Amino acid sequence: MSASLPQPFVVSFTEMATTLREVHQAHAHMIKTGLIRNTFAASRLIAFADTNPSDPRTLAYAHSVFTGISNPNSYVWNTIIRAYANSSTPVHALLIFHQMLHGPVFPDKFSFPFVLKACSYLRWIKEGQQIHTHIVKVGLGSDVFIQNTLIHLYASAGFFECAHNLLDRMLERNVISWNAILSAHVSQGLMEQALDLFEEMPDKNVESWNFMISGYVSLGLIQEARNLFDVMPLRDVVSWNAMLTGYAHASCFDEVLAIFEDLQNAKVKPNSYTLVNVLSACANMGAMNQGEWIHSFINKNGIKIDGFLATALVDLYSKCGNIEKAIEVFGNTLRKDISTWNSIIAGLSIHGYGEDALRVFSEMLTEGYSPNEITFVSVLSACSRAGLLEEGRAVFDLMVHVHGIEPSIEHYGCLVDLLGRAGLLEEAEELIKTMPLKDAPAVWESLLNACRIHENVELAECVAMRLLELNPQDSAGYVQLSNIYGSIGRWNDVREVRRMMRAQKVRKEPGCSMIEVDGIVHEFLASDGLYSQGD
Repeated sequence: MSASLPQPFVVSFTEMATTLREVHQAHAHMIKTGLIRNTFAASRLIAFADTNPSDPRTLAYAHSVFTGISNPNSYVWNTIIRAYANSSTPVHALLIFHQMLHGPVFPDKFSFPFVLKACSYLRWIKEGQQIHTHIVKVGLGSDVFIQNTLIHLYASAGFFECAHNLLDRMLERNVISWNAILSAHVSQGLMEQALDLFEEMPDKNVESWNFMISGYVSLGLIQEARNLFDVMPLRDVVSWNAMLTGYAHASCFDEVLAIFEDLQNAKVKPNSYTLVNVLSACANMGAMNQGEWIHSFINKNGIKIDGFLATALVDLYSKCGNIEKAIEVFGNTLRKDISTWNSIIAGLSIHGYGEDALRVFSEMLTEGYSPNEITFVSVLSACSRAGLLEEGRAVFDLMVHVHGIEPSIEHYGCLVDLLGRAGLLEEAEELIKTMPLKDAPAVWESLLNACRIHENVELAECVAMRLLELNPQDSAGYVQLSNIYGSIGRWNDVREVRRMMRAQKVRKEPGCSMIEVDGIVHEFLASDGLYSQGD
């Protein structure tokens, strides 16, 4: 076999490889046959780093291949620079670029955009300016692709005047040029200036519209986003996802479902991100029938259930009361991430399966997953609901002393609730007084609820007064204290609490519940006996 000619099969196998092990196999064959001396074939091994730039192992491997090439051409240099520019360590792209400047192969028009991208990621504007100077010296200052990258560099760093000057001097500006500066304004929340640019643009593409819509959504300006969405000439799945995200973050879950129905009518193919948003809306509305339809849609279209999509399904079934189905989805998910584990632990906790939640938590640790803050909130909550006092204390200790996670108000709240349910009210009070966040009303409310359960009126009065000091307009303290007095027949005190509420003009928040009937979500408010019906 000739070593000077690339072997199509090996090169093709390298490009189709999905794991580092498969690339190693191709590499071994190339060494055995001498094909490794073919520059193009060797560059394909380096290019594998771009398939997973976040994995330092692939970058280290690519770099080792690069250093093993005796006379790399510009294509090889550009391939390794691009790999590092797309990685979490783009500084190495600059280091290799500086090596390249010393020859014998010098940077070409393909080298500069990659290294400028690294400067942009690092916010190294001075280095970018130096490279810009070099670009002009070598006569590439009018290259459109390089100019677009420079515009993005300056604009993303807030040097808008430099970016505008480049745009104004361009002889062949295109929509990418405008989008580079538009996206920078949007990413920095400068929507008024972005709108001026958007209206000034001679040509717009879907990406231009999506920048604007996403910018409004990120600032919570949903109506402004919707106004643009309704008039844009062409929408892709990113456009629809932006609106779904906006409505989901604004808790307008009925709008999420309505947008998804419009998406289907428009014959747009949803992706995993779309489905996660819709499933989240179904979970929050208790719309299990619609959520099950989405699940069937996923299966029918052969969409892989893992990661966030698996998490969304587990969350749906857990919140809608079908913990058995949640467990089934979790068990059938081959590629779980930490959010999937957190979701099933939280579901088991909510449904009162505290010991099962602890068992799953133990399995998670055994399989090598590192718990995060959310994990411990769910596990501590499970211990509290199930009355697992010693287990809860052990979990809290594990979180602080083994995993080094600083307790948040949610963690302290779970521990206070656990101690309170066990009747250890004084210990719970001491914990609150010694914790860094002792002025948080939520933990005092938890202790007050424990006082009600154990009918400790004396402590309840002290805790209620503390709550009213923190927030006189919060009805929780008044209502809890009134319930405690009522439970022991102290009706004069009940009337006094209610008088205090009237004097302070404090009103109890109305209760709200939702139920799905025949695919329609109905919302009930306890305060007035009326309800609203979703579309």
